[in-house]
Amino acid sequence: MNIEIIILLAILVLAIVFFVMEWLPMEVTAMGALGLMLLFGILFPGHTIISAEEAVSGFSNKAVITIGAIFIISRSLVKTGFLEVLADTIYRSTGNHKWLAISVFLITVSIISGFINNTAAVAIFIPLAIDLSQRFHISPTKILIPLSYAAIFGGTLTLIGTSTNLVVSSVMETTVMPNGDMLQPFSMFEFTKLGLIFLAVGTIYNLILARWVLPSRSILSSLTQKYHMSRYLTEFKIDENSPMIGKTYDKIPLDEDFNFQVLLVIRDGLRFRKNLSTMNIRKGDVFLARVNLGDIMRLKDELKFLLLSDVKMSQEELSGKNHVIVEGIIAQYSSLIGKTLKEYNFRHTYHGFVLAIRRQREILREKVAHIRLKFSDTLLIMVPKNKLEQLRSSSDIIVLEELNLCLKYEKYWWLSILVIPIIMFLAAIGVVDIMSGAVLGAIMLLVLRSISIQDAYESINWSVIFLLAALMPLGFAINNTGADKLIGDLIFRLGSLFGNGENPKIYLSIIYFLSFFFTAFISNVAIGVIMAPFAIILATQLGVDPRPFLVAISFGASTCFMTPMGYQTNLMVYAPGQYRFRDFVIAGLPLTVIFWGIASYYIPKFWSF
Repeated sequence: MNIEIIILLAILVLAIVFFVMEWLPMEVTAMGALGLMLLFGILFPGHTIISAEEAVSGFSNKAVITIGAIFIISRSLVKTGFLEVLADTIYRSTGNHKWLAISVFLITVSIISGFINNTAAVAIFIPLAIDLSQRFHISPTKILIPLSYAAIFGGTLTLIGTSTNLVVSSVMETTVMPNGDMLQPFSMFEFTKLGLIFLAVGTIYNLILARWVLPSRSILSSLTQKYHMSRYLTEFKIDENSPMIGKTYDKIPLDEDFNFQVLLVIRDGLRFRKNLSTMNIRKGDVFLARVNLGDIMRLKDELKFLLLSDVKMSQEELSGKNHVIVEGIIAQYSSLIGKTLKEYNFRHTYHGFVLAIRRQREILREKVAHIRLKFSDTLLIMVPKNKLEQLRSSSDIIVLEELNLCLKYEKYWWLSILVIPIIMFLAAIGVVDIMSGAVLGAIMLLVLRSISIQDAYESINWSVIFLLAALMPLGFAINNTGADKLIGDLIFRLGSLFGNGENPKIYLSIIYFLSFFFTAFISNVAIGVIMAPFAIILATQLGVDPRPFLVAISFGASTCFMTPMGYQTNLMVYAPGQYRFRDFVIAGLPLTVIFWGIASYYIPKFWSF
């Protein structure tokens, strides 16, 4: 084993640890790994892992450019409101047949997820799923995991359904086989035959989950009550008229009945975290507490505790009924991630005020304005009614509030609806490749002003672009150092333990397993980039076509259901569905194993070795 392989593997292990622990944003970790590989070559010129040209090649990679163009096209489509209206019309046409409506809704989500990125689809359909729950008086806990899973099924239907498919296909385009032939990239609908099997089996599984397996944690009677059991971190200030002055914090009457918990008291600039139950309440005390959403206003009205907004918002802003309270989820690539509300200047941007924050099962112990936000955090927001549309149209926050579904007839709105199907059709019949079609479609929408250039800038998730651009050169590094041969040989030896070492179906099953296993903790895109070179060299050693192995990576990395972090859409529904980690294990592990078995059987039938 040469020094280059040792250094590369050490960098990969370090990057994986950073990915799992989330010590840095994923794109920063990926670029840091790329920088270390470049630095090693500069310090030791005779031991180059990756050249400067290869290091920056990710920014011109077809998959990266295609995904950027699709972001723009998807934003244009979402702006029309067409997808929400279509889905709402379809499932409402089922009348009062609850499970039929839910089935139709989930299948609709899957089909649409084959046309646009599935994380974007979930962002669109979370409010619709909650509306569906409200309509049939069932818990959103019953609907939202199936929503996430349905979007994942849809991502397996087409080449553009998930970024993993595009990334693996792009790796194929740059791979030269030992005989000098180039691998042909995946076609637009090459995944569809297996994807439809996943969709059919998954939809039946989803209905079983929703009806009999998933818990029911709250019943919806109105939008403002849908999180009546959810607990937020918020701040109060003791008003001079509060009847609690002079009493201790453990005497706050909501404590026993509603699990009210004081975490921190700030008095005269000092912070107190211990022995809070014996502290006497004084005028001007500021305290942080975890409290049920429904009890926030009771504390304000009955005990004269001032909300943070009472202290910092003007009387004019608080007077009258010109404000509404909504909940919003931090979107996957929101510019709020990693920032505090103060750094983001939330109040100036949206003319609203964050009353409280909830983060899954984690207990927050900092002041609301000082908490660094993460993907899937839920915010309780007070916003003027006339600014609600601005908040709703933001790509940073998914707003959960009463739906007002309608088509938005902006200039050439119909073109936004047609572009994606046209691109897919032309790519399918070979008139254009997917990158050229996506780029031309985005340019057409910009030229005709169906989407503004500002919207185009905002629509591109630059975190994804930089993550992909930094990960794509890993393929060169793995190939340059010979790490692909080393790992391929290890997988070959592992497979020989389960047979005579010559059955490629065993290795295909192993590759699928490794793909979904590591995706439970690491980005599916990263797994696609890392695993593809190993699969290709393994196929070479076996003397078979690598295509079935690459299909296994695409499906395996895109169908991990057993952890919240296994796929981005799982994290998106975690908070609004009031889930616990074990809910995903119980619901997702059997489905992951079922799909593993289906893929191991059908991939060799559809893609011969």
